[in-house]
Amino acid sequence: MIHQVQWFLHRIGNLCLACQKCNIAKGAKNIRDFLKKKPDLLKKILAQAKGSLKDAAAVNTTRKELLRQLETLGLPVECGSAGLTKFNRTTRDLPKTHWIDAACIGESTPEVVKIVGIRPLLITANGHGCRQVQNHDKDGFPKGSPKQGKVFYGFQTGDMVKAVVLHGKYAGTYIGRIAARMAGNFKFSRKNGTRFDVSYKYCKAVHQMDGYSYQRGRVVC
Repeated sequence: MIHQVQWFLHRIGNLCLACQKCNIAKGAKNIRDFLKKKPDLLKKILAQAKGSLKDAAAVNTTRKELLRQLETLGLPVECGSAGLTKFNRTTRDLPKTHWIDAACIGESTPEVVKIVGIRPLLITANGHGCRQVQNHDKDGFPKGSPKQGKVFYGFQTGDMVKAVVLHGKYAGTYIGRIAARMAGNFKFSRKNGTRFDVSYKYCKAVHQMDGYSYQRGRVVC
């Protein structure tokens, strides 16, 4: 009976986000009694309580299994949280940026995080295009073919290339991304936002499209 009560108290459907002050004030009171003077808030909470938690359960299960699998490999693994990351960042008086947060995750964060003179590599996920092998209708039956990235003259849209233009208005050497075309005149995008057409003959691959864009951030002074 004790195990059954513990399971009920700790099951995911019985969990709720609450600040310490409100949680202590509520105690073992029924939520309807605790918020009887706040009907709008009560209505909102009761509506949320009826929502499905299957997605949260799936994420938690996957997270725990991933941790278990990594531990079996003998890797030095630790878990962190958003709260711990913020605590580590604020106690070290560091500014709020994504890459600095990444350096403040977990209990292994050093007492002094050196950021002066660091120029971070910023990576942005842009997607890999369609990964489906087969489209399907609402009933799950095959229907049509998914759109796949096409390769023209050894290049595909999203590739980073070095273009050496020998003559014309845009004569010069450039590095940027292209939108590949069947005709061989690619749309070249520069870092400043300008675009122009360039022949594939003037292009040399620097980095093939992998679903990410890369750039250097500012040096921290």
